[in-house]
Amino acid sequence: MSIDHNLEDIKRSKQEASLVIETLGGFHVFVNGREISSKEWGRDKTVQLIQFLVTARHRRGLHKEQIIDRLWEDSTVDEGMRDLKVALHGINKALEPNRKPREEAKYIIRQGVTYQLSEKDVWIDAEAFDQALALESLNINENPEKSKQILRYATELYKGSYLPNRAFDDWTATERERLQLLAINAMISLGESTLQSNPTESIRLAQEALIIDPTWEEAYRLQMTAYALKKNRPQVIKTYQICSKVLDEEFGIDPLPETKRIYDQVMGI
Repeated sequence: MSIDHNLEDIKRSKQEASLVIETLGGFHVFVNGREISSKEWGRDKTVQLIQFLVTARHRRGLHKEQIIDRLWEDSTVDEGMRDLKVALHGINKALEPNRKPREEAKYIIRQGVTYQLSEKDVWIDAEAFDQALALESLNINENPEKSKQILRYATELYKGSYLPNRAFDDWTATERERLQLLAINAMISLGESTLQSNPTESIRLAQEALIIDPTWEEAYRLQMTAYALKKNRPQVIKTYQICSKVLDEEFGIDPLPETKRIYDQVMGI
């Protein structure tokens, strides 16, 4: 989907998709509204493979040897080929249990010795999250209210870390870190836009950002500013103290001058 689509188009794409894949905060797959159970997936390597194909969705197809090397590097060539074949069969059986023998798979595209996840009739929360933020970047100056609506949708999509059950698999690390960074920035941007109208919401968003990264100083500043607007001096002081402690323990540094400035203003220094 191109970034010139509006927010309703992005939301509608989920309703129209026959395959819905959720990766943020957990892994859930729905076909025509029905969730695929763990029993239907069978072996964990089947789940690994579909998750890997989701992660590599922007590539033009992955050679089977690339897939085996990334997922099962300790396997022999024969073991890897067997595992790939069994996992592919498991995916197609779970997603299309009524597919006829020799009928082309709908969701997994095979071209020679390469494989990829189809984009047709497929909705992925991480992809919708990306699309929403791309759309927001076009509206941030022209339509601040629309930008706020898009940011709210994006932050609601981000329910947690990308594929948390693969937290120790290196092939998920880049995508997880990329999405975390986008999520934090979206939360801070939305929190800043709601400061005057709803500082309580800004505090909540800052706290969510800090759950993702407890060292994100901008989130502490947002939280301190929101507490100051609510005239809650003790919480401003407490937030600054936590920020100072975390930055010292993690990096051996002090808060930035702009963070200390908020603290000094509240303290009347």
